[in-house]
Amino acid sequence: MAGGLTVAVLALGACSGGGSSDSAEKSDGESGSSSKKVSGTVTVFAAASLKESFTELKKTFEKAHPGAKVTFNFGGSDALAASITSGAPADVFAAASPKTMKTVTDAGDAKGTPSTFVRNQLEIATLPGNPKKITNFKDLTKGGLKVALCAKEVPCGSAAQKVLDNEHLKLTPASYEQDVKGALTKVELKEVDASVVYKTDVKAAGGKVEGVEFPESKKAINDYPIALLKHAPNAGAASAFIDLVKSPQGQKVLNKAGFLKP
Repeated sequence: MAGGLTVAVLALGACSGGGSSDSAEKSDGESGSSSKKVSGTVTVFAAASLKESFTELKKTFEKAHPGAKVTFNFGGSDALAASITSGAPADVFAAASPKTMKTVTDAGDAKGTPSTFVRNQLEIATLPGNPKKITNFKDLTKGGLKVALCAKEVPCGSAAQKVLDNEHLKLTPASYEQDVKGALTKVELKEVDASVVYKTDVKAAGGKVEGVEFPESKKAINDYPIALLKHAPNAGAASAFIDLVKSPQGQKVLNKAGFLKP
């Protein structure tokens, strides 16, 4: 999703009664969700790199809670945080860095303390077959190579900049993208030779790109925090979704996608 973020104003009228009810149901051991019946819409603002994993967890959640529905707004964590603090209606925020989550907590828009549920590591995405023979991070600084980076305010861009600073390297990218999927798409469309994204994004792309690991990425790993929002229209169902994300079943899905354990 290259370019800016469009925040949809979601119709949440049906959610007004979506919290926990007095009628309890059996606890869903696999999903790790609440033992209380939940219903209504859960609106989740989540980092773009979580798209595939969270979409899979949505199916699990909705199957376990037939009266509930999960809707997503995926994008750059910084833009999502800005939308939340500006009053965009949402129940859950899953960010790609503590810094972007801090924007929300500092504004008093989170309920309770956010918890880290996964971590992610950078990887270089190249065209299939790696035609430019990129073998390490320093290769990206070679002249004549077109590279896409996430914008510096975006977690994946901040992590890439940290590697550049640590290695005392300079890189002028062909483009700065507003989220990690935008940077990946630049490679898939052959508009650049390589981009610095997350391992999870390379894995999700399948054969559309080829990944090149680099050891320096171990010093720029991002923690991903998740939080229930203070003005969540459907706090009960939102808490159940967060429980699923942090449950053994949720962690299995995330780990399979390439995320690291918290």
